[in-house]
Amino acid sequence: MDLGLAGKKAIVTGGKRGLGFATAQLLAEEGCDVAICARGDVSEAVAALQATGRNVYGEGVDVADADAYKGWLAKAAEQLGGCDVFVHNVSGASGRGEGAWVNNLNLDVFGLTRAQEVLVPIMEAGGGGSIVCLSSIAAQEEFAGPGNFGPMKAAMVAYANNLAQAVASKGIRVNIVSPGPVFFEGGNWDTIKQNMAGFYDTIVGKMPIKRLGEPREIANAIAFLASPAASLITGANLVIDGGYTKRIKF
Repeated sequence: MDLGLAGKKAIVTGGKRGLGFATAQLLAEEGCDVAICARGDVSEAVAALQATGRNVYGEGVDVADADAYKGWLAKAAEQLGGCDVFVHNVSGASGRGEGAWVNNLNLDVFGLTRAQEVLVPIMEAGGGGSIVCLSSIAAQEEFAGPGNFGPMKAAMVAYANNLAQAVASKGIRVNIVSPGPVFFEGGNWDTIKQNMAGFYDTIVGKMPIKRLGEPREIANAIAFLASPAASLITGANLVIDGGYTKRIKF
């Protein structure tokens, strides 16, 4: 299937590694010019993306810094010559202290609200666009006990659904992807496997497919939802968890 992404301009936050990098790489392979940000040095990721032959722009940015983040989004759109796709991927770690709640509020929720303030007018001026937000199954049911991660993802999902209704008339679609556990080297589940082997094995055992997901599997769904091939889909929340969640998904 031709997704119709060739020539599109895509901005991906948290694009240095894991799901973000896999998504940026797939979008570039599909013909998008891509901008990524993450905390710290992103030069290695930028170089890898440039190997696709597409125009790539990347910079180290703390998304929790509102002014720096909004300034970077505007600059990224300028560097690419517009913005057709925005992937809100950056997120905070799970935690139980008040500081962890504030951090995830800044990243998961404000990371989206601030981005739409900058990018929706740019997308509208360009004839429309697509926003895909990374949530989690932790926003939908109990997962690993009480903490900040799931509730902040749930708040982001609620906002994204309202945003989808508000911007549809502008030709902009907003969708959510909710992955289950995803393994990649150096990621959270790699750390859990090394340090909490019993818990890791328990989670794998609850997966009907008897393995965790891979970043590319999530990126495939993101690219589809972001693309013109999904032109009738907005306000959707796509669960990608290998059957981990057992509720009936009406």
